[in-house]
Amino acid sequence: MKAAYRLSILAAAAISMGASLLATSSAQTGEDRSYRPPEATIYRDAAYKGPAVFVGEAKPNLGLAWPVNSVRVANGRWELCEKTRHRGACRIVDRDTPMLNNILRGLTIQSIRPVGSGGGDGGWNPRPPANDQVARGNFAEFHTQPATGNYRVLACSGGAATASCAARTADTWCRSVGWNGSAREHMETVAGREYLADVLCVRSGY
Repeated sequence: MKAAYRLSILAAAAISMGASLLATSSAQTGEDRSYRPPEATIYRDAAYKGPAVFVGEAKPNLGLAWPVNSVRVANGRWELCEKTRHRGACRIVDRDTPMLNNILRGLTIQSIRPVGSGGGDGGWNPRPPANDQVARGNFAEFHTQPATGNYRVLACSGGAATASCAARTADTWCRSVGWNGSAREHMETVAGREYLADVLCVRSGY
């Protein structure tokens, strides 16, 4: 009973700490502040004019009724494809391009996605750096951003990010840092991917 009471006190303190950290995001490390997700804006007309669409993640079906003549790349490398689901003729751009084709005809673009630095299969792993804040007690330890090698931990390494998968990942991560498992965990979306957040690692029996 006493152990359960101690755990509830630590959990309450951890939640309070998490709220305080949200209000003090300026305390993030320089490495964390330097991370920027991929962002781009595509335009109907050359020289960044006309109707525009902002993209910050893969779009397998843009549904555009007009060709794309120019693109601004705020961050990352982008693959633009003429057909949906990233099929057909594709082109990769990694910088602002005021004219994609020629002044008379733009490119037909129906899907777009960020790609890794080497192109590859079009997958993109931002590996955002972790800014983990820790509150440790005798029977539990709270982590705001669990990390492996200073980088965030994916909630589910393969397939859809579900609560049960995140729980298993959190259990494994807690064991890797000397605890018996996770009593509570959440998921946080960063650039379209789900990462572990606010994990409460505990000893066995809780």
